[in-house]
Amino acid sequence: MPVPRARQIILPAADRHRLKALAHSHTAAYQQVIRARIVRDAAHGYSNQKIAARQRVHIDTVRRWRGRYAEQGLPGLADRKRTGRPVRFTPVQVAEVKALACQLPAEAEAPLSRWGCPDLAREVVARGIVAAISPSTIRRFLATDTLKPWRHQSWIFIRDPDFAVKATRVLDLYARSHQGVPLGDDEYVICADEKTSIQARCRCHPTLPPGAARAMRVNHEYDRGGALAYLAAYDVHRAHVIGLCQDTTGIDPFTELVDEVMTREPYASARRVFRIVDNGSSHRGQAAIDRLARCYPNAVMIHTPVHASWLNQVEIYFSIVQRKVVTPTTSPTSTRCRTASPPASSATTRPPGPSDGSSPQPTSPIYSPGSNDTNRKSRTPNSPPAANANPPHTPWPRNPRRTYDLDHLVVRAPRREDQHRAVGAATDDAMSPL
Repeated sequence: MPVPRARQIILPAADRHRLKALAHSHTAAYQQVIRARIVRDAAHGYSNQKIAARQRVHIDTVRRWRGRYAEQGLPGLADRKRTGRPVRFTPVQVAEVKALACQLPAEAEAPLSRWGCPDLAREVVARGIVAAISPSTIRRFLATDTLKPWRHQSWIFIRDPDFAVKATRVLDLYARSHQGVPLGDDEYVICADEKTSIQARCRCHPTLPPGAARAMRVNHEYDRGGALAYLAAYDVHRAHVIGLCQDTTGIDPFTELVDEVMTREPYASARRVFRIVDNGSSHRGQAAIDRLARCYPNAVMIHTPVHASWLNQVEIYFSIVQRKVVTPTTSPTSTRCRTASPPASSATTRPPGPSDGSSPQPTSPIYSPGSNDTNRKSRTPNSPPAANANPPHTPWPRNPRRTYDLDHLVVRAPRREDQHRAVGAATDDAMSPL
């Protein structure tokens, strides 16, 4: 039987440069590098047996890639399409899985608020759509259409029939215009609102600063020291904040904030002061507008549309306070927290800030000495102190086997070999002659 002759390889200049770069590549796939080297050796006139020895592959591998390049060129060195594993799920089954993911769990009578891949896998098997399926397969099906039923977004209907008119009025004031007339230099725009239920939490252990590869550590246990309401007025065009801390919200606390703003310059002598507020209970409706006009004729109250308090720019300031001041809450009691704030007569009143990490003794106790720990946290923040108040502050019991310092909340317990070494040293000291 005659032996088949090797295919002759002649490289064009373009293929020669590409094969040379591929043969010396450190990032290409190993199979592609070997194929490029086989073709280059064939172009240099080496036999198949010599090429197999040089590249350390079987001679049949050399024949295959030498022949493919001779027939197809560079595209012949790529892998051909393969059938792969047989399809286990039909397109109808995949469509039914996606249709189920697009339904609410309540429609399927499932006791869930939203679907997850393991939940969908169980439901698909329970309905008999497939005999068995894994959550990863469910996720792969959903990813083809970017379906994520485990995520949700909140939304709300615009209920105010005059939404466009009211929103335009507020946005025009931000642009220093009212009813088509530009505002003068003696006219100001102030956004006001209340931030309620700022809890003063006295941590049982000091808050520790961050360190190398370690975040700031805040103790989870705390004593409740009351709650505050922070009322703020934000001058939109002067970036000026005036704030007050009160025990609660309502008409009287909000009126105090109005008095604090309108009795100081430049607002007291201003031609007009536009006060943008939402529809909260302390400043809602025409009654609040008339009440403000009686006290301060130069003040004009502007309400945002219903369910559109996000148009009030003081909410941006409250968001910054929540993220950078209030969270995580490590504060003294509400009384101490109120006194820690700058007085209202300062240029810019800062919000109630956290302490330096220490947990001072509450000025007004919120539990009686005979109460247990459960009752201690179940009391409301504003509950009155007990008759036998001012219990002594008892520090948290410390584990004698552990070491506490300012750099680490809990340093490792002494290792067993350290304990043995310490015991051995103590024994030697005890047995040494006097």
